[in-house]
Parts: sequence; C-alpha cells; structure tokens
Amino acid sequence: MNSNSTGRNTLFNLELDAEGLLRLTWARDASITDADAEAAMGQVNALCGQNRYPMLVDMATTADVSRGARAVFGRPCQASRIALLGSSPVDRVLANFILGINKLPCPTRFFTDKSAAVSWLKLQ
Repeated sequence: MNSNSTGRNTLFNLELDAEGLLRLTWARDASITDADAEAAMGQVNALCGQNRYPMLVDMATTADVSRGARAVFGRPCQASRIALLGSSPVDRVLANFILGINKLPCPTRFFTDKSAAVSWLKLQ
C-alpha cells in the first residue's frame, strides 16, 4: 500500500489488490488540490508500470476537488476505467461536476454501491 502524507495527516492510500484492482481512498474531509492529484496519479502510474488496471476511487468523505485537481484527473494515466464511489448528495455533486466538465481519458462512472462499482470495473 502506498500513501501520501501532508503534514500530520495521510491524504490518500493506494493499493493494487490481488484481483488486479487499484483502490485509491481519499482521507475524510480531504480538499484535493492539483498537487494532491498529481501525487496520487504519479503513484498510480508508478505502481502500474506499463500495465493498465481498473481503479476504484473512494471519495465518500471528500470535501472539495479544486479546478486544478480536476484538470489533473482529466489527463491519461494507467487506469483503464475508473469508478468513483461516494455515499452522499455532496459526493454525487462533486462527481457530477468532475464527470460533466472534464473530458475524461477513460470510462468513468459514479456509484453509491461498492459491489456495483467493482462489478462494472471488472467488465473490461
């Protein structure tokens, strides 16, 4: 598992599980900046190497995603498809903003049900 820390808190955790699924989990109340997004995507690319994997992004408690971070998330990376997992109306608004404004480099969908998200990721 990889993680990125800013000061006293871990901002995100990233792992590649035994099923070949990337799992990126943002910390509670994270306000994601462009630098945070760059760090996360850099770790995704480093972990994957030349391979591409589906990625589950748990954003259930994310507070904010900056405009710069949205631009970073719009660039190609080693994720083959991305499921954004949230649980609240705020999460849905954040996800819809990301999905609606950016042209994303791979298939990306928002889910509130983890098993549905994982099933969709495995459809490749």
